[in-house]
Amino acid sequence: MFGVYVHIPFCRRRCDYCAFATWTDRSSLIPAYVDACIADVARADLPPATSVFVGGGTPSLVDGVSLGRLLSAVPVAAGGAEVTVECNPDDASPELFDAWLAAGVTRVSFGVQSMRSHVLASLGRAHDPASVVRATSLAASCGFASWSVDLIYGGAGETLDDWRSTLTSVLSLPAGAPPHVSAYALTVEPGTPLALDASRHPDDDDQAAKYEVAESMLSGAGLRWYELSNWALPGHECRHNRLYWAQGDYAGIGCAAHSHVGGRRWWNVRTPDRYIALVEAGASVEAGSEALAGVARRREAVELSLRTRSGVPASLVPDEVLDAGLVDVTSSPGRAVLTVPGRLLANEVAIRLRDP
Repeated sequence: MFGVYVHIPFCRRRCDYCAFATWTDRSSLIPAYVDACIADVARADLPPATSVFVGGGTPSLVDGVSLGRLLSAVPVAAGGAEVTVECNPDDASPELFDAWLAAGVTRVSFGVQSMRSHVLASLGRAHDPASVVRATSLAASCGFASWSVDLIYGGAGETLDDWRSTLTSVLSLPAGAPPHVSAYALTVEPGTPLALDASRHPDDDDQAAKYEVAESMLSGAGLRWYELSNWALPGHECRHNRLYWAQGDYAGIGCAAHSHVGGRRWWNVRTPDRYIALVEAGASVEAGSEALAGVARRREAVELSLRTRSGVPASLVPDEVLDAGLVDVTSSPGRAVLTVPGRLLANEVAIRLRDP
């Protein structure tokens, strides 16, 4: 298994909670940036990818032909690859999706966040629920092998009923229930507009209640959790994200993208301007690196696996965690899997695990 992540750092506007490496004033760089990514792929001599994920930013800002050129430069495994592209619901069009399908895209991930207009506004999102209905219907009719929606809970002004309404709306879309749903607790990142406005900060107890609602409603619709924030119908789990949680190897293409091979991680320069200049000069785009080995690497592998339905060896779980009902050791022989209460306290469980 080998993954390739391509970072598209351009947006029309920045959401109030976003701390990603994205810019709203540099769309003029898109042609040069695409060319730089293609050149970077060529000189990296990558092994064939089993998954490709194009994220951002807003990948759907790049015209379909240009993104197709970029994707065609990435070598893929003989049996084919899962190829995911993130899409802003407002950008969906038959022309864009036809170009993506022609380029080998198999999966579309929609940044939905909420189906309540006032919650979208509190998050700084520009689309509305109607555009989600249109975009997902178009994706289903165009014939993508799979598609997903990303949701965020805990935004200012979002009641528990609002969150239930969002989940109900998503599960009853005209296109049918999504085969995959990601639901993330809103987090406050330093330097964002959200961080500067304490009145909009999420409440831990509120988010815990909303997670429990998500688990109940999504599992009730046949979507099974396979990672803390991800639910899918059987066979629709995101292969690329599972690679991350399995501590697999992957290459990051584009500014601020991260790579990992054999315990060594490195990351690229943060700005698109600098990335383009370095590639054009034939210079390295690496900005920094770290390496994990021995116990540290094994420990990370266990902590990542704890987040998933695969769980961890039961021998690593201390009695205090077992007695608190935070893991289930009966469903999978020799494994300990987080219960719903355990998922709410996953970080606390992780720091209490014995060293592998």
